[in-house]
Amino acid sequence: MAPYSTDLRSRVLRDSDAGMPSKEAAAKYSVSRAWVDRVKQRRRETGREDAAQADQVSPPRVRGPEDRLVALMTARPDATLAELRDARPTR
Repeated sequence: MAPYSTDLRSRVLRDSDAGMPSKEAAAKYSVSRAWVDRVKQRRRETGREDAAQADQVSPPRVRGPEDRLVALMTARPDATLAELRDARPTR
């Protein structure tokens, strides 16, 4: 699900700054009260009104014997499991 727009965040915060309770702002803009509270908290803690960026998680790197096994599988994609087992490097 995409984050709510910056415009919506600004309108919610503007109403909140004018004294509107979170529950009423949530009903007015058809969002959850928890979301309104999170937007207010984010601005209070970071000074930012935009959506938080999702963490970019990179895939784990394979090291050691696993690298050699991956290389073997890439070189021989039609090999059976038994063939890969017999051809795998020993430790």
